[in-house]
Amino acid sequence: MKKLFIITGEYSGDKHAADVVKQIKKINPDIEIEAVGGVNLASEGVKLFCDHSKMSAMGFNLNIILNHINLGKRIAKYLKDEFKPDMVLMVDYGGFNLNLSKVISKYGFKIYYYIPPQIWASRKWRLDTVKKNIDKVITIFPFEKKMYEQAGVDVEFVGHPLLDEMPEKTDRNSFYKEFGFDNNKKLVSIFPGSRVFEVKNLLKIFLDSACIIQKNNPNVQYAIAQAPSIKDGLLLPLLSKYKHLNIKILKNKNYELLSVSDALILASGTVALEAAIYNTPMIISYKGPWVLYFIYLIVRCIKKVSLPNIITDKDIVPELLQSKAKPQIIACEILKILENDEYRQKMSNSLKNVKQELKTASAAFKAAEIIVNNI
Repeated sequence: MKKLFIITGEYSGDKHAADVVKQIKKINPDIEIEAVGGVNLASEGVKLFCDHSKMSAMGFNLNIILNHINLGKRIAKYLKDEFKPDMVLMVDYGGFNLNLSKVISKYGFKIYYYIPPQIWASRKWRLDTVKKNIDKVITIFPFEKKMYEQAGVDVEFVGHPLLDEMPEKTDRNSFYKEFGFDNNKKLVSIFPGSRVFEVKNLLKIFLDSACIIQKNNPNVQYAIAQAPSIKDGLLLPLLSKYKHLNIKILKNKNYELLSVSDALILASGTVALEAAIYNTPMIISYKGPWVLYFIYLIVRCIKKVSLPNIITDKDIVPELLQSKAKPQIIACEILKILENDEYRQKMSNSLKNVKQELKTASAAFKAAEIIVNNI
């Protein structure tokens, strides 16, 4: 019986890996699978070597670093001396997985990487680590395929898993009725990020933008998408000065808001790709500490930051970063989307190309086929 060991480091990777495992079992149920994972892999009947819940902590805390080092040693020893897999499948979580690959690549089993680290965005020198230690990259972006091929890495593009996971567009009338929105007003939804420092840096800017929009066009209503990681105790005090906007706060309704809104104010991230799949016009705005921004400028490999622009290699979505992350500039761009029909339609049509670039058969199924055929 062939053996597969999967290594994930956080919830999203666990979810994507579980989808692949589901397809693997349909193709060949006789493959023995163990993993470093979470609830999603466990629900597919995968035996967990350990739960990855403590791995996903962010930062440079010494305890976190030591925990990662110790876990890496435990995994390497287990793979070499006990489980002895035919293949190791690494999923996302680039810092940990790339370091581990340097050790276990010496042990003779195949190492595949599904959803590789975003080398195209920054720290391109990590490409050398991939080339030396990874046997095959299974990528979810078409432009990554070209990059790896040029570097001489065995790579295959399978499409983006979001296309399989995202629900259909929500019915606008039903949604408006359920949450008390006015059908006669345009809806602008604000996504200030999922991390505390993002909300602290961005939400006031976005709300000040809403105030300017409101002065220029009172026929607009607003919603904030509250991430599960953001507590009411952080959000509500920040909103206390903006009661006149009558903003609705919605939890766990991201896809619904992305699909029914007329315009979106987004912090950069995967949410921009999700919005693009729904063809919803948006702007991207982000502001952080200047020292971190300067470091980013040094290590970045491309000038674009939002996935819709990167995937199409076009400036579809306005990117308002750092000094451009100002209420007046953001408001001007949103008003342009709301009031200029030609501009809004052009952006919406261009966003359709994003989905087209990513579209293949099921990403999880194609990844599973590659694994089963090569294990």
